[in-house]
Amino acid sequence: MEILEQIAALLERGEDQEVRSLTRSAMDQSLPAPKILEEGLLAGMQVGGDRFRAHDIFLPEVLLAAHAMTAGVEILKPHLGKTDLHSRGKVVIGTVQGDLHDIGKNLVGIMLSGAGFEVIDLGKNVSPEKFVDTARESDADVIGMSALLTTTMPAMRQVISLLKERGLNSSVRTMVGGAPVTREYASEIGADGYGFDAANAVECARELVG
Repeated sequence: MEILEQIAALLERGEDQEVRSLTRSAMDQSLPAPKILEEGLLAGMQVGGDRFRAHDIFLPEVLLAAHAMTAGVEILKPHLGKTDLHSRGKVVIGTVQGDLHDIGKNLVGIMLSGAGFEVIDLGKNVSPEKFVDTARESDADVIGMSALLTTTMPAMRQVISLLKERGLNSSVRTMVGGAPVTREYASEIGADGYGFDAANAVECARELVG
């Protein structure tokens, strides 16, 4: 097994010390940092994401893999340009106004970061203006909104309406998710994408950034 395959396998198992050590070894072998990122770290996180979506592994394993991913990226950071490190796109995420639930949203953020996206996490109880202003100021590709309460779901529509009002809906795509949110509701409010769980949200983001 070559070193990048070893990194991917160890990352999938959440072995952060080993991932850090092997990432350093790969650098010592003069492998390009973007190649180590793509074929080692991101490849391992991709497999973990696929297994999580298939219910082969669960949240604790995903968190361990994300921790191992961070350990490897710390070694690569000085050797990566910004475009190498965040080549997949930029996503603003948050739980919508009136909703204080953030466990699912936090997991989506971890999975997106592990898949190579730059994530701007606005936290919970985020106003439509905050979503849109942040997306504009940061030149984000996607806004991801989460809700756990049916009473807060209309805030998602408000964000999408505000994007249209400001003429940003063609440059900033939107995706929504959360326990009460359905694909039908996403379509009804004009969202560009819908994620039924964290792993699916990553796939949705990939599709939206092309």
